[in-house]
Amino acid sequence: MLATADKQEARFNFRATVALKDTIERAAALKGQDTTSFVRQAAYERAVTTIQAHEVTILKPEDHQAFFNALENPPEPTDNLRAAFASHRQRVIKR
Repeated sequence: MLATADKQEARFNFRATVALKDTIERAAALKGQDTTSFVRQAAYERAVTTIQAHEVTILKPEDHQAFFNALENPPEPTDNLRAAFASHRQRVIKR
């Protein structure tokens, strides 16, 4: 949930079409919120959903078992993997 007790110092400023603005205002009114609160909450919820979709991986039981089996018993590297590591060593500079 969006923390509303925090001091709100950061700003967003963007332009929208009249149709988008009207739609947001209508939706906010239907929820009994002012437009700013509605947009803030909607953007926050979408951001959290997007972050979770990129950070969480859900595996089926058989995939879960295969994944952990590969971690515990990794296969020998293939020629392609060895070539990729060699290429990486040549291209990437360590500091």
